[in-house]
Amino acid sequence: MSDGQGRLICRLISLEYQRAHLHNGCPRDRLLMHPSRVHPRLHQLRRGVITGNRVWTSEMDVKLVKNIVLTGFGNITLLDLDTIDLSNLNRQFLFRKKDVKQSKALVAAKTAALFNPNVHITPIHGNIKEPQFDIAWFRSFDLVLNALDNLDARRHVNKMCMAANVPLVESGTAGYLGQVQPILKDRSECFDCVPKPTPKTFPVCTIRSTPSQPIHCITWAKSYLIPQLFGEDENSTEELDEAEKQGENQQEIATLRREALAFKAVRDALRSPYDGDDAVKTVFNKVFRADILNLLSMADMWRSRAKPTPLDFDGIRNGSFQLEKQAEAHSSTNGTPNQTASNGHPNATPATGSAATERLLKGTPNGTTSTSSSGGGLKDQRSLSLQDNLALFVSSTHRLASRLRNGEDTISFDKDDDDTLDFVTAAANLRSAAYGIVTKSRWEVKEMAGNIIPAIATTNAIIAGLIVLQALHLLRKSYNSLRNVHVQFRPTLPLSTINLSAPNPMCGVCRDTYAEVLCDPARVTLGEVVEGILGDNETSSGGTGPRAVSVYEEQRLLSESDWDDNLERTLESMNVTQNKFLSIVDEDGEYGTIQVGIGALPPNYDVNAPALILPSPRPSPTRLTKIPETLKRSRDDDDLTEPPAKRTKTNGDIKESAASNKQEFQEEDGVIIIEEDEVIVIE
Repeated sequence: MSDGQGRLICRLISLEYQRAHLHNGCPRDRLLMHPSRVHPRLHQLRRGVITGNRVWTSEMDVKLVKNIVLTGFGNITLLDLDTIDLSNLNRQFLFRKKDVKQSKALVAAKTAALFNPNVHITPIHGNIKEPQFDIAWFRSFDLVLNALDNLDARRHVNKMCMAANVPLVESGTAGYLGQVQPILKDRSECFDCVPKPTPKTFPVCTIRSTPSQPIHCITWAKSYLIPQLFGEDENSTEELDEAEKQGENQQEIATLRREALAFKAVRDALRSPYDGDDAVKTVFNKVFRADILNLLSMADMWRSRAKPTPLDFDGIRNGSFQLEKQAEAHSSTNGTPNQTASNGHPNATPATGSAATERLLKGTPNGTTSTSSSGGGLKDQRSLSLQDNLALFVSSTHRLASRLRNGEDTISFDKDDDDTLDFVTAAANLRSAAYGIVTKSRWEVKEMAGNIIPAIATTNAIIAGLIVLQALHLLRKSYNSLRNVHVQFRPTLPLSTINLSAPNPMCGVCRDTYAEVLCDPARVTLGEVVEGILGDNETSSGGTGPRAVSVYEEQRLLSESDWDDNLERTLESMNVTQNKFLSIVDEDGEYGTIQVGIGALPPNYDVNAPALILPSPRPSPTRLTKIPETLKRSRDDDDLTEPPAKRTKTNGDIKESAASNKQEFQEEDGVIIIEEDEVIVIE
């Protein structure tokens, strides 16, 4: 899609926006062109919230903020955990260079407020999953506009909007592609109605022993090496235990267990008083030499794989060490190997520290041009030589070790943390060199390690405009006008719209029944909550009465009919606190699942009053279809084969159920075949 096509689409969206307002009798002096005026219907809007939690491609947030401010939304809350980075300034027009490292939400609110003085903006620098952002907080809004690229956070916001019964406009972009999805409880699919692809994972042994791609080395440096060196001191081998259960190579796993124990001495060296490069050299020799030599001792592993090459710290530094492929390349071009060290002088020791790293990435370490690296390109997009990567490894390791010695308990990877990004870049490239894998620039490593999605400003501008159009339909309750909109990489059809689909009856989020209890988790037990929600079946306050249920917190089983040890424990003792959910699942499959959100007691609540406030009336979960008697089969029946597909009538409609979708459940009176749509799936 060209910029010209993008501008045309933006113009069409603007015309549609004006047409929608004129159609509803809105005077032209209250359109987008006059930001000082506020549309009266929007001015009466209680509150609207935009969430943007750790979003790198957040110029869509900026454009969205501009759009809703100029449209005249009366009260806006901006929530974002991210801070402004220098790389944001080429796209995000609400920020300036002086704003770098400051909160995106705070700066965006301050700048955007100048566009329309009649709009009230409340900025929050925080994480949307923090306890204070509970169901009651979401319920205080009329509308939620999502601009997240984090799958877990998007699912969380979707679930909170379902629990609070607040409309949500979900959105996302990836390069030239984009989508906007209005979500309305019980009227449309929610975010989780359609299964999402799970993030790609790699076998432990591939990451730790036999990498073959750059992403393997980057994942190793980010998720294994940094935690081992700078994270918590754990002797846990759960990851290796799980790999062993999955049937991965036993010999490799045994070797990896020995490696884990050897890291203790390396960790201690990094936390000891400064001793020049000795600690760094200890780390280097452990991971890039000793570990590789250990792997090479297992001959069977390399029968069908290319063997890695152990690296030499001193040899790389003084320029005498070269990998076979590098030596062949140099001999084929000039007949002599390149003996120049990373600073341009043979046998010289490269400088360390952040200033040296800055010069290194710019291609001019110590004021000279490196002959071993490409001289062109932007700072972070330079190709780093083996010597460059060693210098960067030494520098970044010194900086991280210094942070530990200065009192920082643990350090984890953050793509916006220069020290950890430098370390991952250098470590991943050194490992790639040892295994004969192509190396990556610092920018490419940041993209891959930080899961960064390429951003196209035109796409984000289009999506931001479409979000506002769908938001206006929701505020006018014009539900028949709502559409799922997709921006496509098709010049003949750049925009496509789809009517909203009905909720997926098997969805484990929007098809559940939601309730909220206000309590003090330190004084309320799990049993009190469960009994309070189910009721005693003798009062008129709802509830199903006592029944056999299992209770979960996410995927963690807390209680079931045959195991009730936790019913007497307080919620706090099980880490079930504000903004978390308890899932009450009927063990007989007769009722749907109840999701119980945990909320805080009201301010100034009497300490002598009951510590638990139950919803009134109690939740009434969906009554599932009873199992037809014709599906019951005797245990003595020798023929336990599944019956052929059959048709069952539902409100006059015919619905076909495939025999292959049925599951068998054992009961005292025999085997019962249950239709798939009667099985509760707990996510």
